[in-house]
Amino acid sequence: MNSLGIDKPVKDTRVVVAMSGGVDSSVVAGLMAREGYDVIGITLQLYDHGEAIHRKGACCAGQDIHDARRVAASLNIPHYVFDYESKFRESVIDDFADSYLRGETPIPCVKCNQTVKFQDLLEASRELNADVLVTGHYIQSRQSNGQYSLYRPIDHSRDQSYFLFATTQEQLDYLRFPLGGMTKDEVRDIARDMGLVVAEKSDSQDICFVPNGNYAQIIQKLRPEAIDPGDIVHMDGRVLGQHNGIIHFTIGQRRGLGISAGEPLYVVKLDPEQKRVIVGPYEALATRAVKLKQVNWLGGMSLSEIEEMGPIRIEAKVRSTRPPQPAQLSVVNGEVEVELVAGEHGVSPGQACVFYADDSEDSQVLGGGWIAEAVSAAA
Repeated sequence: MNSLGIDKPVKDTRVVVAMSGGVDSSVVAGLMAREGYDVIGITLQLYDHGEAIHRKGACCAGQDIHDARRVAASLNIPHYVFDYESKFRESVIDDFADSYLRGETPIPCVKCNQTVKFQDLLEASRELNADVLVTGHYIQSRQSNGQYSLYRPIDHSRDQSYFLFATTQEQLDYLRFPLGGMTKDEVRDIARDMGLVVAEKSDSQDICFVPNGNYAQIIQKLRPEAIDPGDIVHMDGRVLGQHNGIIHFTIGQRRGLGISAGEPLYVVKLDPEQKRVIVGPYEALATRAVKLKQVNWLGGMSLSEIEEMGPIRIEAKVRSTRPPQPAQLSVVNGEVEVELVAGEHGVSPGQACVFYADDSEDSQVLGGGWIAEAVSAAA
């Protein structure tokens, strides 16, 4: 077995590297080339980057494609740019807009990994007769009993497991993540050592198709009905004001509500059918459990087995910026629900709940699901 777990000589092992133009994927390409693998770099053009080419902090823009091409040339590996704009719009951008119309708070980066990157790009890699698809994500994978499992990375400040929960077992067996055992500082040191032009390049922070972070502007353009006005209503039924579209509000929001009240009020629910923004006190945001849909399970036993034996203890993460917390996962009539032992505030449908086996530093990722409903602590 070579270092990628393939039973082939290194020089005969074809590796496709997903190159975003950033330092992480560039280092991965460099590591694979330095080991002597048959490396092909692929960069995805996901939208019309002409508009955003001068905007810093956005991924997948024109400059990033240019940077990926320069890195590939310096490593002497072939590099291709695939035009996935139509796939990206259909699978990610349209879904993003529709999710907001349903009163949800979507995570487009998960959808992008779930569809375009780990579905379409993976298929393209197979067509190129690649043995594996390698990425620059900070997550670990290990082989056991003939299949791979996901684990949290060494560098928790870069942990991307929350955004990769939807990776299926079939995809996981084909993917490799060389940076899971490194820190970001170590990766930058390698980039400098290799003389890569992106060694000091800052990380992307924006959602690539949202200029200046203005989500509402994008949604309004795609779905004009999204700015239909409606009432801002207190939980007790009082109409406190009007709004110009529920897309301007998210669960847990306090500022910018456009109403006057004698107490601090937060958005506790969005009612797209009635076009209402429902507000209430902070306590009303308390959530004790979440009901999930489209669950991707990567654990040893099946969900049907869990339903038979009863709830299991796990660690769960309902926000990308929070650490996992103790939880209990149960399956009833095929539906998955996760009870959060310590509770949480401001949980929104459309977000993700990611499962971990325990509270260890490199805990196994057991999958996750999309939050369909947040169960109030008062329920």
